[in-house]
Amino acid sequence: MSATPIIQLKRFSPDGTIIQIRIWSLPTRTPQRPHPIKCSLFYGRPGERIVGYDNESGKGDHRHYRSREEPYAFVSLERLIADFEADVARERTGA
Repeated sequence: MSATPIIQLKRFSPDGTIIQIRIWSLPTRTPQRPHPIKCSLFYGRPGERIVGYDNESGKGDHRHYRSREEPYAFVSLERLIADFEADVARERTGA
């Protein structure tokens, strides 16, 4: 059994930025993904990631902010999306 898409969306803003959220349900858990979710959340421009969250195999859950990468403690799908949206809002407002 393969991953099942849960959320697949992509939005383009007039300023040239893109928000893309892709989330899948996984059939099994792994040490890198102790929850059954695979995710890729992106905010940026083509060739420029400003904010990103993902859990690529071998790295586990983590967050990107420009050139910095740090671990992310996954709590729930709702919290993941809320944290991503908060980071994007902070970036857009310059706060």
